[in-house]
Amino acid sequence: MAAYIGFRLLQSALTVLMVLLAVFLIARVAGDPVTLLIGDNPEYRQADIERIKSNLGLNDPLPVQFGRYLADAVRLDFGESYRTHEPAMADVLRRVPATLQLALFAIVLSVVIAVPVGVLSAITRGSAVDSVARLFALVGQAAPNFWVGLMLIFFFSVQLGWFPTGGRDGLRSIILPGITLGWAAAASLTRLTRSSMLDVLQSDFVTMAKAKGLPRRTVIFKHALRNALIPIVTVLGIRLGFILSGSVIVETIFAWPGVGRLLVQAIRIADFPVIQSSVVLTAAAVVIFNLLTDLTYMLIDPRIRLVRG
Repeated sequence: MAAYIGFRLLQSALTVLMVLLAVFLIARVAGDPVTLLIGDNPEYRQADIERIKSNLGLNDPLPVQFGRYLADAVRLDFGESYRTHEPAMADVLRRVPATLQLALFAIVLSVVIAVPVGVLSAITRGSAVDSVARLFALVGQAAPNFWVGLMLIFFFSVQLGWFPTGGRDGLRSIILPGITLGWAAAASLTRLTRSSMLDVLQSDFVTMAKAKGLPRRTVIFKHALRNALIPIVTVLGIRLGFILSGSVIVETIFAWPGVGRLLVQAIRIADFPVIQSSVVLTAAAVVIFNLLTDLTYMLIDPRIRLVRG
């Protein structure tokens, strides 16, 4: 167990390192932050621009910038935001609660919808309920979240006035962005739950449990669903990463003050420190969630521990 966890931690560290390198290179080719910040202001001369670049360390060779960047990243110091002149990581961390609130709402909503609907679809295979569940899974995976968000705003905010069009102000403000963010996850988890349950329901141990005369509810929830959870947990951990990355679009549409919206604002002005802080923090969160997903396997099915040990 300890060796496996150590190996996964090493993999996670290498993944974060590659993300650091990718973000560093992409940010440098996105544009000159000094030019984007000052715009066409005639008060700035070329000498002023060069002085600003020198103060920011942008005139140094890229290897020197990257070495300094890595040394600072170990201390979670990504410099000061070019826009606010405050520590970039502090700016990002202030937005984390909003993003986590939205992501947790979306993932809980998707699980609450997907697991019961997927199980019901599997045990009523071929019925009208099954057809509706499969249609929901198909449409949910086909519809992009930005389109879903715009449709929800149009019908429930503009036409009906039930929910605000954006912002973060109470429970009502999280309903529409939460549904938008969790829509695709609920659809994919519904489809996976159905297929996983169908496979398990045809297995020998379920047939044996039925032959023993166990109640149908016990067979479905105690024997079948528990064994069907492993692929569901796998996709759930992956979907959580997609939800965190997908929050960039959703937060922008609904003006949700999270990390995703801050990242979009930083990209517009090439605010390197904020871009790097946002992406690295998100990547680290995804890596941690994937590691926790692997460890959860062992709690659901002890046989995995024996195989990997």
